[in-house]
Amino acid sequence: MYTWHFTFDGRPAVRDLAARYQARLSGLSGLDFVPARWLHLTTQGVGFTDEVSEPDIEAIVSAARSRLAAVPPVRVTLGPARVTPEAILLDVSPAGELAAVRAGLRWAIGDVWSAGQIPDHEEWTPHVSVAYSRSTAPAGPYISALAEDGDRAESVISDVELIILGRDEHLYEWTTRADIRLSY
Repeated sequence: MYTWHFTFDGRPAVRDLAARYQARLSGLSGLDFVPARWLHLTTQGVGFTDEVSEPDIEAIVSAARSRLAAVPPVRVTLGPARVTPEAILLDVSPAGELAAVRAGLRWAIGDVWSAGQIPDHEEWTPHVSVAYSRSTAPAGPYISALAEDGDRAESVISDVELIILGRDEHLYEWTTRADIRLSY
C-alpha cells in the first residue's frame, strides 16, 4: 500500500521514549513491540500499489511537493503513552500543525483524483504506536505499567515520506518511495 508517514529515523529522543515505555511493558504478555526503526506516525493513505498507476503516484508526489513547499517543519511533543484496545500509543501534539501537513497531502491527492477518491477520513488523531496488541486482556496492568511519570519527548518533524507499506510478522515495514522536506 502507498501511504504517507512521518518516520523517526535519526530521532533518538523518540526512539528512547518508545524504548522506555516498552521496557515498562516488557513483563506483560500479548504485545508486539514496534522496533525503533519502524516507529512511525501514520498520516494519509493513498491506495494499494496494484491499484495506483505509476503516472498517478508520480503526479501525487509532484502535487504534494508543490503544496508542502511553504509548510514549515513542526516541533512536536510525543507522549505520554496510553492504552487502547489495539495498541499502546504515544499521542503527538500539536495536532493542528500536523493536520496542516496532512491537509496538503489530501489536497495533493485531490489534485490528481476527485475529492471523493481521497482515502481515509478527514478526522485524524496523530499518534505513534509503541506496541500492538495481539490478545485480549484487562487493561489495568498495562495502564499501571505506564503510569509511572508520564514521560514525553520533543522532536521536529521536517519531512513526510511516501512509503510502500507491508505488514508481516505482526509489524509494519516499508520502503520509501518519495521523501518531501518541509520548508525552512
